[in-house]
Amino acid sequence: MFLTITTTGTPERPATDLGYLLHKHPDKSQTFSTSYGTAHVLYPEAGPDRCTAALLLEVDAVALVRRGKGKGRGGAPDAALAQYVNDRPYAASSLLAVAIGAVFSSAMKGTCQARPELPGEKRPLRVEVPALPARGGPGLVRELFEPLGWTVTAEPVALDPEFPEWGDSRYVRLVLESEGSTLSEALRHLYVLLPVLDDAKHYWVTPEEVDKLLRAGEGWLAEHPEQKLITSRYLSRRWSLTRQALERLELVRLAETDDSEVEEIDNAVESEAETEEKPTPLVVQRREAILAALRGAGAARVLDLGCGQGELVKELLKDVRFTEIVGLDVSVRALTIAARRLKLDRMGERQSSRVTLRQGSLAYTDKQLKGYDAAVLSEVIEHLDLPRLPALEYAVFGAARPRTVVVTTPNVEYNVRWESLPAGHVRHGDHRFEWTREEFRAWAHKVAGLHGYDVEFTPVGPDDPEVGPPTQMATFTQSTQSTQSTEKTEKEATAA
Repeated sequence: MFLTITTTGTPERPATDLGYLLHKHPDKSQTFSTSYGTAHVLYPEAGPDRCTAALLLEVDAVALVRRGKGKGRGGAPDAALAQYVNDRPYAASSLLAVAIGAVFSSAMKGTCQARPELPGEKRPLRVEVPALPARGGPGLVRELFEPLGWTVTAEPVALDPEFPEWGDSRYVRLVLESEGSTLSEALRHLYVLLPVLDDAKHYWVTPEEVDKLLRAGEGWLAEHPEQKLITSRYLSRRWSLTRQALERLELVRLAETDDSEVEEIDNAVESEAETEEKPTPLVVQRREAILAALRGAGAARVLDLGCGQGELVKELLKDVRFTEIVGLDVSVRALTIAARRLKLDRMGERQSSRVTLRQGSLAYTDKQLKGYDAAVLSEVIEHLDLPRLPALEYAVFGAARPRTVVVTTPNVEYNVRWESLPAGHVRHGDHRFEWTREEFRAWAHKVAGLHGYDVEFTPVGPDDPEVGPPTQMATFTQSTQSTQSTEKTEKEATAA
């Protein structure tokens, strides 16, 4: 990624003052380490009449993938390859914006200890970005920068100059020119609008991003005609963060109109921090949905398959209607933690007789799992490689055959609503896949039809009208015909 900033000067105000403003000496080439690679600052030209500073960011594609810790959805080879073969080393994006904020932080703030008068002076500036992804085309580039006083040149880059009939790519060569702007303003415009045009963030989007946006947007974002689009894209379309930012920007606008401080405007309502009810965590909502399904099925003897550290087992023990509970997991360490958390060594005899923790793999059939009323697979199937999923299906639905099976798994469509999840990443580094609602329903119907079950689906968590719930749950119940056939087979085996 490459960016240049050029200014011109006079004998009284030499162009090399740019070195003071950037806190980088024109006679030196400097290197800075970033989370995603190496940033270089150099001056291709430095004289009293004209001075150009260049920022070159070399992105380490492997480090970028490792920091994300995400896998391609479904483990697809093309998705995995896309993490390494892409435009990130070459096209300006949020990674370049992060580098600007890190390498030119003092210049962005408008501070210069050596020459305190310089940051406030307006000067001619020319900014050039050779390759900028522009989702919205050159028209959107102009709509974003021209209201800020820039003269904009956004030249589309052809997909292939040898084949003009292929048309233009989504990239532009961007040139911004201003006869009088402060360097601080220019850097803050770039810091916000580069990722907005790329329409992607390559790091965790947290509530702190709202503060970053408002700091960088101070003095211009509140009155920008494309304020909503900028805010939404910068915050990766996280609706809660976008709403929060827009509300704060409206307070800024009102304060400027009224020539008062934001605190004076925002004093009509007392803080609601103490009165607002905290939303129920998704993990709690998931357990409650599972317990409701088990109670609705009238289950007494329950298998928690892939029990982990025993959170669901603990909740099952609180309800006396569950007379026998078996927690199964392949991890000995997880079972050890579960035993410690459940305090099995100090549990009364009656209570301890209700619970058993066992090591086992769901990839193999186990005769000891037969005969139970219900089995739970809570956030389990997505941890298996897709080729191994049929083995689990047979072990649970074909061999163990509990009357009821409850399966929960993430809804990948809802991931766009998670404020801390990078685009294109799964929720946990060990997830081999995450399914859409359609994919999950297709799988559930296939399994149910193959093994003689009926299936119903229940949303868990807020059911977003566009992307559905964060967790999807399927409750499998043996069909009447299948149940009668199973009972007949068991009676014949007993008689024999």
